[in-house]
Amino acid sequence: MFEKMIGRRAMYLASAALCLLPVRAVSAQTVPVSGGGSAGVQSEDITVIGTSPLPGSGIDRDRLPAATAIVTAHDLQLTGTADLLHALDSRLAGVSLNSPAGNPYQPTIVMNGFQASPLQGTSQGVAVYLDGVRFNQAFGDTVNWDLIPDLAIERVAVEGSNPVFGLNALGGSLNARMKNAFNTVAGGEADLSGGSFGRIVAQGDYAARRGNWGFYVAGREVHEDGWRDLQSTDIQSLYADLGWKGQATEVHGSLDLANSVLNGPGTSPVELLRADPRAQFTAPNQMANKFIQFAVNGRHSFTDTLSVQGQVHYDYFQQRVINGNAPNDAPCDDGSGLMCSDDGDPSTTRGGATIPDFLNGGPYSELDLQTTNTNGYGVSMQETETRSVFGLRNHEVAGVSFDGAQTMFTGEALLGGLTPVTRAYYGPGYVIDEPGETVPVRVRVNDAYVGVFATDTIDLTDRLSLTGSMRYNFAQINLADQNGGDLSGRHAYSAINPGGGISYRLTRWATIYGGYAEANRAPTPAELSCAGPQNACSLANFFVGDPELKQVRAHTFEAGLRGGFAIGIAGRLSYDLGLFRTDADDDIVFINSETLNRAFFANIGATRRQGGKVHLAWQADGWSAWLNYTHTDATYRSGFVEDAGSNPAGDDDGDITVRRGNRLPGIPLDKLTGGVDVRITPIWSVGGDFDLQGGQYLYGDEANLTPRLPGFFVLNLHTSVQVTHSLQLFGSISNVTDRHYYTYGTFSPTNSVYLVQAPGASNPRSYSPAAPIGGFGGVRVTF
Repeated sequence: MFEKMIGRRAMYLASAALCLLPVRAVSAQTVPVSGGGSAGVQSEDITVIGTSPLPGSGIDRDRLPAATAIVTAHDLQLTGTADLLHALDSRLAGVSLNSPAGNPYQPTIVMNGFQASPLQGTSQGVAVYLDGVRFNQAFGDTVNWDLIPDLAIERVAVEGSNPVFGLNALGGSLNARMKNAFNTVAGGEADLSGGSFGRIVAQGDYAARRGNWGFYVAGREVHEDGWRDLQSTDIQSLYADLGWKGQATEVHGSLDLANSVLNGPGTSPVELLRADPRAQFTAPNQMANKFIQFAVNGRHSFTDTLSVQGQVHYDYFQQRVINGNAPNDAPCDDGSGLMCSDDGDPSTTRGGATIPDFLNGGPYSELDLQTTNTNGYGVSMQETETRSVFGLRNHEVAGVSFDGAQTMFTGEALLGGLTPVTRAYYGPGYVIDEPGETVPVRVRVNDAYVGVFATDTIDLTDRLSLTGSMRYNFAQINLADQNGGDLSGRHAYSAINPGGGISYRLTRWATIYGGYAEANRAPTPAELSCAGPQNACSLANFFVGDPELKQVRAHTFEAGLRGGFAIGIAGRLSYDLGLFRTDADDDIVFINSETLNRAFFANIGATRRQGGKVHLAWQADGWSAWLNYTHTDATYRSGFVEDAGSNPAGDDDGDITVRRGNRLPGIPLDKLTGGVDVRITPIWSVGGDFDLQGGQYLYGDEANLTPRLPGFFVLNLHTSVQVTHSLQLFGSISNVTDRHYYTYGTFSPTNSVYLVQAPGASNPRSYSPAAPIGGFGGVRVTF
């Protein structure tokens, strides 16, 4: 199938890359028994993975009836500087990235066909935790990857759907354990690197212990100009942990500070990209984030088998979003010299005053502004009991969690001019304030999420383990319109989600498992306030009304075979083979409206994500390799009709009809990643990894009526030289073959904005181009 989609040449390159090129070699699925370093190739590895978000409830994953994986801090630094996103994309089966915003630090992660994205309007189906604290933002369930301190991550546990992980765990969860003075090597390191696209990264961390006390700190600063116009990035972050560890008690207080300014040119029409690959469609497009979190977590062991774990946290999140768009207002055609909205009525500004045709015909543009301020807080606690029951080995966890937040959201839109070459908004402009419009808006949102959970794994024999899980979720979402409009409303959702299954150890090198799990997510405030065609809105300004939406319920079946074995002195092979099917009821999607740049959220019925995953890893003395293959068949199981928007395949009424069996956009059917790593000499290592991915349907083509976004093959290389015990040089080349490829596609209204670089452009297909070939290098000092 890959040959048909991408071509034989790419297949040959992929095979050559796997056999001949080098990448680092530790299985992403296992950690050594010793908990650090590199295990000898003859040793048997055991993966300990958490059964809940809180630290301290670890269990041998061979006893669990679910697919799991571990990405270590070592994996994050394979290409030089710590890079969580690349590690997840390249080291794991079932994970892919796309970039609707066009900024490399704010992608959307697709996991088992579900998404975790920083963008409002995305259906969020993955739960993300940092040291047991929920990282999905209270407003929109979004995940801002730029705010995660990559260098401070000790490891990331990845699981399929599990009810214990609470809301949004439809497709699974990512649970990051952060470094502290007791789980990392004492001392420090400092990196300085840079290279193509104006990238400069300075980062470092340090850990120290004195008696029962320990301190860890990590800092990072990133600047990048980007490979496209108006694509710059600036990120600063600081993470610190102060801990105390005794014989039976361990307590940590952590502080996480982050600040970022991300400019994302988004997608551009294909004819514009052909004329100028750096060009953006409209501008500016900027997201600025500020994040502060203080958390305390700890554990206490009452006996050798009974312990408690808990955390309490407070966080503040501020986000400012600026989007330049094609306008919905234009000069009136009655010769009045005024501007008119898309319904033909005169455009108005504050106080009801009409807006004149102040540019004498234009061109005009619209600047959408939104600000989100959230104060979040939460607490969770659990007990873990590993005492045998009736002589049978048993592992039981039960607990409760609460997450609350108050959010103030404001939004407004300005009508201004449009620069002819860069298509950027310029002012001063007029604030749009029209009856029935989506802006301006000011609304306060109060969220409260409560969870009660329990899970138990009992070994019925020394080979057979039985697991049962349950979680009760309650969500209360209240909206209060501060401008006296009709946004106010109260919404409550609850669900009881069961899960369970068995695992059976066939031999020392093979374990078979099978399980079932349910999960749910509540509609977000954004979705609730923009539901129904009468309440269509834009992603930048989406508060209109306050109708009801149903919560999304997911039902997952999975089964697989995993294990590992040594082959004499040749090395050790570990493997994971898995099948999954998730049926989601009352799934929520963003449906096009008849109004330009407007859409609305709706429950469209059922969807299905099903497929298979293969992970192979080889560890030998001096070299290693891995290979991941994923097949994800994501389809609609219910039909619906939506406005075609800019999709040229619409019918005579301007609609597209989505039918049962049509594939969900943005999800590749097939993906193959892999790599190898070779230690050439005791001080010199070289490596590489590749990504071979099939095509995907464009967003806006849910009916699968137009050609898919082309698939791609991309190859990356890296190397490092340990000059002295404390000095290392490293370098990497990304996209070695300089392949032009795209990770995300949709449709843009090319007829509403004149393209100087591509006059007469009419193709609405719009892509987000990936980075061309890039070279990077750096130095690392340890002390």
